[in-house]
Amino acid sequence: MPNVDTSKKFDSVALYRIRKLLSDLSNKTGRGTELVSLYLPPKKPIHEAISALREESGTASNIKSDVTRSHVQDALTKTMARLRLYKQTPENGLVIFCGAIPGPGGPGNETIDLYEVLPQKPVTVFLYRCDDHFHLDPLREMLREQDVIGVISMDATEAGLGIVSGDSWEVIDTMSSGVSGKTKKGGQSARRYERLREMELTDYFSRLADHAKKSFLEQYQIKALIVGGPGPTKDEFVRDKYLDYRLQNVVVGILDSGYAGREGVRETIEKSGKLLENVRVVEEKKLVQRFFREINSDSGLAIYGVKDILAALKKAAVDTILINDDADTLYLKATCKKCGNIVEKFVQRSQLVSEKQKLLICEKCGSNEVEITERDIVDYLADAAIDSGANVEVISSKTEDGAMMKNFGGISAILRYRV
Repeated sequence: MPNVDTSKKFDSVALYRIRKLLSDLSNKTGRGTELVSLYLPPKKPIHEAISALREESGTASNIKSDVTRSHVQDALTKTMARLRLYKQTPENGLVIFCGAIPGPGGPGNETIDLYEVLPQKPVTVFLYRCDDHFHLDPLREMLREQDVIGVISMDATEAGLGIVSGDSWEVIDTMSSGVSGKTKKGGQSARRYERLREMELTDYFSRLADHAKKSFLEQYQIKALIVGGPGPTKDEFVRDKYLDYRLQNVVVGILDSGYAGREGVRETIEKSGKLLENVRVVEEKKLVQRFFREINSDSGLAIYGVKDILAALKKAAVDTILINDDADTLYLKATCKKCGNIVEKFVQRSQLVSEKQKLLICEKCGSNEVEITERDIVDYLADAAIDSGANVEVISSKTEDGAMMKNFGGISAILRYRV
């Protein structure tokens, strides 16, 4: 039987940062064709990429608009300067977005911003575009989960089809069997009834196989298939090879469960730990369940809340930090340029404007020369965890387990030892 690939190390923080950057960049537009998108594959020499951009910079000198010409050349110059920091192309290649981003106050307040991505999968083509928007689709495609696992949960009355992909799962189809229940009649009536039931069962298996083909081959192109359900119906379905041969060849397990259909899909996934070791949704489930075991234990090694977690980090007591991917917390740091006083705060995104207003005047000397910086909570905690060697895991809020984590503020931790 084929196995699900377990060789890849999933970096949830890196993936979170790329997704967040994609979200931010999708809202940015330039004045004219001033935004540069560059995709550099692993085997593309850095000097060749710089040479290609230098030619583009020369071509840009023909742009009629003085402002657009200046912005494009500045973006290309900044991109080439960043490429020169690399001796060779990174293992998976490099993606750079650079351009004149309009600031507050209208034309004339643009800044040349550069965004750099080290992708988790190899860049496949060398691509350069200069447009009024960043070209994000190739990066989005790289983030699309490739290892999709199919699940069938069935008995003689109903069936459910689901998929597991990355940090989420969903039921994509359900169907009733139309098979009659077993009879207690005897004699010829019973035999005739059983023949009719066998015909209904055969028809049900054929319809289910057709649904599976459309869902798992035409729609999702799954890498592996798990079949579950109560009783022997599932075993008969697989044994008698009703499935398309391509699906039959990727069945990695047949599991017993208490339910079929929609509820059975969820139960089958829960029981597929060994079969889905490297599927993110299962990894997250294990982490969340470990947190709840600790929180419910008298001597549990679980805490929640940013301040308690930071205190534990300073004592190197944190093993793993768990953060919901939609945690709405930001870190603010206000530094007075006059007296050097520093104020640090953790605030909700909805309170950002009002909290920044409060920090504009130094509480120590009254100066209004205050510099305010803000950081996403995932970035802040990931950096804070480095010195103590703590792990940081970003948990999807789309799953049932992730939703349960939100009851603890979306930010929690598992300790190495009690503080």
